[in-house]
Amino acid sequence: MSELSFEQMLEDSVKTIRNGEIVQGTVIDVKDDEIILNIGAKSDGIITKSEYTNDSSVVLTEVVHPGDTMEAKVLKVNDGEGQVILTYKRLAAEKGNKRLEEAFESQEVLKAPVTQVLDGGLCVNVEETRVFIPASLVSDTYEKDLTKYAGQEIEFVITEFNPRRRRIIGNRKQLLLAEKAEKQKALMERIHIGDTVEGVVKNVTDFGAFIDLGGADGLLHISEMSWGRVENPRKVFSVGDEVKVLIKDINGEKIALSKKFPEENPWLNAADKFAVGNIVTGRVARMTDFGAFVELAPGVDALLHVSQISREHVAKPSDVLSIGQEIEAKVVDFNGEDKKISLSMKALENNAPAPAAAEEAVEEYVEEAEEAPVEE
Repeated sequence: MSELSFEQMLEDSVKTIRNGEIVQGTVIDVKDDEIILNIGAKSDGIITKSEYTNDSSVVLTEVVHPGDTMEAKVLKVNDGEGQVILTYKRLAAEKGNKRLEEAFESQEVLKAPVTQVLDGGLCVNVEETRVFIPASLVSDTYEKDLTKYAGQEIEFVITEFNPRRRRIIGNRKQLLLAEKAEKQKALMERIHIGDTVEGVVKNVTDFGAFIDLGGADGLLHISEMSWGRVENPRKVFSVGDEVKVLIKDINGEKIALSKKFPEENPWLNAADKFAVGNIVTGRVARMTDFGAFVELAPGVDALLHVSQISREHVAKPSDVLSIGQEIEAKVVDFNGEDKKISLSMKALENNAPAPAAAEEAVEEYVEEAEEAPVEE
């Protein structure tokens, strides 16, 4: 029996590899542009930087070290110089595709960092596989600027998977809507009409403010912002303000809010403060042809009839008074049930009493107050 030479035994011990084969090797050396592996073949395996990752910012010497074990796929058995060319990123992409296909079928929630921000959406990488999230699927609200997501780790689901067309679509909006629906359901089960809750101002408009209650938004209408008069909601509230509000009404998913807390109702002690005969001060809030409405306190207005402005003839209130002017007058009538108060400036002139006809004049015109044109 002939003995095998050392060279023959060495050659027999070296495995034969083929293109497309997956091999495992040990890192021998790492350079700036390539990784050298011992793959148990006649020649060492080479992974160039471009076949390791698509990320040009990666420094090979920082992420791979001699002695590391790596798995790669054979691209060329012989590159012409006797070296085996390997790819790490393509094998990882194949595994990533498999991973994403499973996630697509099971609707698993994935988490990955945003690697690129485009005009039309975001790109994330899952095991070296690119997933595109269109701008319309990034959030449950319109976002013009997506740059804030750069480098941020986000959660999403795969809603379209077609690797042959290189079309793998992620959806973050679906998760946000589901989370919002859960929070809304929990909130609706928790709140009741009459409850006092805390929220954060989400948006302010000309007609009111939308308050985030932690699961759903409620509308705080301008008429419910104060017992007094609010001319411009933006002068009272800003986005981000924390507010305490009252649940006024719940109609399906619509929540009406109020800051008119019953215990702060200015009419609770109005009978004492504004009793007939009391001399009061107030601010002219608005005017009509038949009189001026004077704010005595936030939420408490009184009518100063044109006939009660002065002993001298006054054709219309705006001839004598102006919006915002502070005046002093005497209370000549108080109706707590209908929330109506009548004043007289004339009664204070020379400390003379108001004419008895004053009350009749007020009653005649007070019903017209709400419909009459207002001078601002």
